Amino acid sequence: MNPASAPAAFLRALFDAAVARAQPAQAIAPWLPAPPRGRTVVVGAGKAGGAMAAAVEALWPADAPLSGLVVTRYGHVPPVVDNTRRRIEVLEAAHPVPDAAGLQAARRIAQMVQGLGPEDLVLALISGGGSALLAQPAPGLSLADKQAVNQALLRSGAAIDEMNCVRKHLSALKGGRLAQLAAPARVVTLLISDVPGDDPAVIASGPTVPDPTTCAQALAICERYRIALPPAALAGLRSGAFETPKPGDAVFADHALHLVATPQQSLEAAAARARSQGVAAYILSDAIEGESREVAKVHAALARQVARHGQPFARPCVILSGGETTVTLPPPGAADPGRGGRASEFLLACAVALQGAPGVYGLAADTDGIDGVEDNAGARIGPDTLARAQAQGISPAAHLERHDAYGFFAALDDLVVTGPTFTNVNDFRALYIA
Repeated sequence: MNPASAPAAFLRALFDAAVARAQPAQAIAPWLPAPPRGRTVVVGAGKAGGAMAAAVEALWPADAPLSGLVVTRYGHVPPVVDNTRRRIEVLEAAHPVPDAAGLQAARRIAQMVQGLGPEDLVLALISGGGSALLAQPAPGLSLADKQAVNQALLRSGAAIDEMNCVRKHLSALKGGRLAQLAAPARVVTLLISDVPGDDPAVIASGPTVPDPTTCAQALAICERYRIALPPAALAGLRSGAFETPKPGDAVFADHALHLVATPQQSLEAAAARARSQGVAAYILSDAIEGESREVAKVHAALARQVARHGQPFARPCVILSGGETTVTLPPPGAADPGRGGRASEFLLACAVALQGAPGVYGLAADTDGIDGVEDNAGARIGPDTLARAQAQGISPAAHLERHDAYGFFAALDDLVVTGPTFTNVNDFRALYIA
């Protein structure tokens, strides 16, 4: 494939390489512990949960005891021959707002890890999305309370670590509480990171790792973003009753955790693929945060500098980045937002900022295959994107104003649709300057 003659296919190949690097079937094997003298109970939550469970089953000795339950997002269970014959049960629940299925799964997981002994092993399979999927509220809170707070956080523009700080302190399992329930069994956690910085305490709100954040911090975040809290949540945070186990707690003494796949590794796989096609590749960062449309302006400015002046990189090249941007929506009732996730909004804002710059192509997508709550992973742009929109009477600025990137790219047939990828290392962005 000649990247210059097929830029869209070239960028899609880079995305596919990034996703392939994060597939549990390849990533888990080096980190799988040996079977213990006692039982092995597998628990987990996240968009990669089904694929992680399948990888463990394929690798685990047939004569070693194995049982468990993981919960993943609806539609994110990889194909299996017969789920009734699996030793690890896989359930589906809602994301990003939790539902009753997630609550039931969380309760069952909590029951499974209790009553184990020091010779037993809890193997925790944790990936992005697990925070919403492992939905057992703290005492005194209802599922409706959790749903309302979660929806408000998602609309607020809060960063992922801020959202998860609040979620941990309103949960019965997150923020290390699942590990507390499993004591005195040993816990080994295998993580697929979807957060900037790969902090295990932030990935899925850290159900099996100590939590350095506090009730006071969670309360401050809610105040900063004007998140209305139910009375029981407000009381629990103010009194410290919802405090989580901290670093140094003896319950974590013999535990182990391993990052089996990270955004950086996937970006490196995409860069290697580009270089194999004769295109220089540069990774800006695996941990970029901020409003999607503002991050897009910076990326577009860099691409224009390369295209016009050959600085700081010479053409042809591809600029890669990852992380987790945000989209701040108006308050409910203030406006009628369109459809689209943070990857599509990034790319629409990028197209507006580029203004048809010659030779600049882009693809942005979520590595789990779902951009927000839509059916697309992301979208693509080229030098002709704005011209084609104008020919159809479509206003990029109007679509961006109402957060309707999905509608914009659907009209141009420029959505990137992959279906669930069964993994999740967060945002993938690539700008190719030919």
